[in-house]
Amino acid sequence: MAVTETLLRVRDYDLAATLDSGQAFRWRRTDNTWQGVVGCHFVRLTPAADGIHAAVAAPVESWDWLRYFLQADTDLGAILKTFPDDAPMRAAVAACPGLRLLRQDPWECLASFLLSATKQIVQIRQIVAHLCERFGEPMQHDFAFPTPHRLAAASEAELRACKMGFRAPSLLQAARRISNGQLDLERLRTLDYAAARAELMTLRGVGGKIADCVLLFAYGFDTAFPVDVWVERALQELYFPHRRASAKRLRHFAATHFGPHAGYAQQYLFHYMRTKIK
Repeated sequence: MAVTETLLRVRDYDLAATLDSGQAFRWRRTDNTWQGVVGCHFVRLTPAADGIHAAVAAPVESWDWLRYFLQADTDLGAILKTFPDDAPMRAAVAACPGLRLLRQDPWECLASFLLSATKQIVQIRQIVAHLCERFGEPMQHDFAFPTPHRLAAASEAELRACKMGFRAPSLLQAARRISNGQLDLERLRTLDYAAARAELMTLRGVGGKIADCVLLFAYGFDTAFPVDVWVERALQELYFPHRRASAKRLRHFAATHFGPHAGYAQQYLFHYMRTKIK
């Protein structure tokens, strides 16, 4: 493809861990290169000695959108210093050096996590790919993520044809509420964490875990601490190995133990538990 290229200078950035840690679902790896879509851009990313080599299929005036998505300007060292100094957290950080949180488009993030319920990451990727191929605008080498307006015009049966099953009504309701202005995703940026979480949870299919994922990965609410089966297992096995903690106890522990960047700590525990501990 005719490409525009740049080197994003960044230190301590593990591209593979970041793109393959269950935050986003449109990235595919070929050898050492990752291909995916960010907004209206088809992107190829390759680790380099002094940063990340990026290539897109069309000219761009600025790379700020990609630095923002990758959070390349985040001071990772400062964030890691806020983590609790305990053995499980030290092990997770040592096992996943350079893991970052992405900053995604709120609608794509919300829709993707609505499709994630009871699914493994590889299955979520398949559903999202079907959705984009069926309803997204064609672009060079791929498809854009479909807009709320486009999905709001679809039928439940059309969505189910993308292999999303019982998740279709939830995605359809969210698309329609956003399309008709009942829910303003941009307004959530102006709210505090509790208010933004409560508003997201008015949507069908959005519980605390999905709301926290969206607030963490799309809006940068670093106190959000999504708890799924992997994180619950990590908390139980790493912090309460000799006694069974209730879900309420685990939630309280997560809210009080991990500091101002608890969501970042959660991602390290999640990736560590999913990939390093058998």
